[in-house]
Amino acid sequence: MNEPKLQQSLGPFHLWAIAVGLVISGEYFGWSYGWASAGTLGFLVTTVAVAAMYIAFIFSFTELTTAIPHAGGPFAYGLRAFGPLGGAVAGFATLVEFLFAPPAISLAIGAYLHVQFPALEPKHAALGAYAVFMALNIVGVHIAASFEVVVTLLAVGELLVFMAVVLPAFRWSNFLAGGWAGQDHFTPAAIGGIFAALPFAIWFFLAIEGVAMAAEEAKEPRRTIPRAYISGILTLTVLAFGVMFFAGGSGSWAELSSLNDPLPQAMKRAVGASSGWLHMLVWLGLFGLVASFHGIIMGYARQIFALGRAGYLPAVFARLHPRFRTPHVATLAGGVVGIAAIYSDAFVSIAGQSLTASVVTLSAFGALLMYVVSMAALFRLRATEPDLVRPFHAPLYPLAPAFALVMASLALITMAWNNRELAAIFTGLMVLLVSGALLLRRREAA
Repeated sequence: MNEPKLQQSLGPFHLWAIAVGLVISGEYFGWSYGWASAGTLGFLVTTVAVAAMYIAFIFSFTELTTAIPHAGGPFAYGLRAFGPLGGAVAGFATLVEFLFAPPAISLAIGAYLHVQFPALEPKHAALGAYAVFMALNIVGVHIAASFEVVVTLLAVGELLVFMAVVLPAFRWSNFLAGGWAGQDHFTPAAIGGIFAALPFAIWFFLAIEGVAMAAEEAKEPRRTIPRAYISGILTLTVLAFGVMFFAGGSGSWAELSSLNDPLPQAMKRAVGASSGWLHMLVWLGLFGLVASFHGIIMGYARQIFALGRAGYLPAVFARLHPRFRTPHVATLAGGVVGIAAIYSDAFVSIAGQSLTASVVTLSAFGALLMYVVSMAALFRLRATEPDLVRPFHAPLYPLAPAFALVMASLALITMAWNNRELAAIFTGLMVLLVSGALLLRRREAA
């Protein structure tokens, strides 16, 4: 019996748009919670370290993606390097990352729409976003990817417009005031805030690795994926630092540190609540959120599909739509989990923080664990399969992947220490998923 196959229809520009689009909502919201933990300067330190980790990681991860182009991405690398357990850990860590990022993004979409329509409940708007973009993903990958190109270009352009419009209001004194967790000067007490801000710096770059899940649908993946990854990470690094500086320097950064819509609020201070620029940002700013939301739905669907196809989830999740040849069951299943998270207050009551901050942190836990397994897999495969065809070799090997591995490990440990309740939830969820998947696989093999 033939395995279900995805269609190869994505070109290099599609892949760049997916790489940037998956992440770009992180430039619009979520990251400003890092200011609440560390202040502007403390969070700047955190972001520089995280950006360096991501650059080293992506240049190393590209070697794996081009050598093993598979819809499961990290699942396939962990499986090949470490067997069924490694594959399960990498696969379900990726799945947690991609399942818990969309609820946060959809709530931000609701918050942006609430600015224009105060009577619209943000959670209901988030539900509507899930319905629309799950349907678009099911209709076809080429249509979905072409849509991603358009919204990503609009989102990048809008961030550049934001920087230009708030530039006249920018003052270094605003950005620097109380920049070390509320203090004007660095003290040892600021170190704790720097570490506590890790998940929000990660949010600037979270999910760029999702391009790996489109590898089976890419034309010439060994040539186009490196271009997409490298141009994508450079684009996102410039945008991340740009929005952080310009928003923080436009007025009191503390006023933005706990909001789901920091950019419209920053622009409001610069141009006034009645300015057409503000209304343009609210409407066009939605494209950034939509680009990531839409792209991550594509990513979680491919991860669920790959796990179902390999026997780590029930085979029903590997079904393809008979007409559109897309993983429709996987798309809908991930949506059910996300919608349940939106309407659940459990995370708030357990973790004692906002729902957005909680799901951002859970998603970051999944990402960091997956980064650790992926970099370990790179070293393992270099040793066990030296003859594996590698169209792209990690530069500065072994230094770059070792730096990414050490940084991701330290970030995972410190983030767990600062978020013990959510770390316990994540650990319990991973144990349940991995053990259940291995039992299912063993039963089907017998």
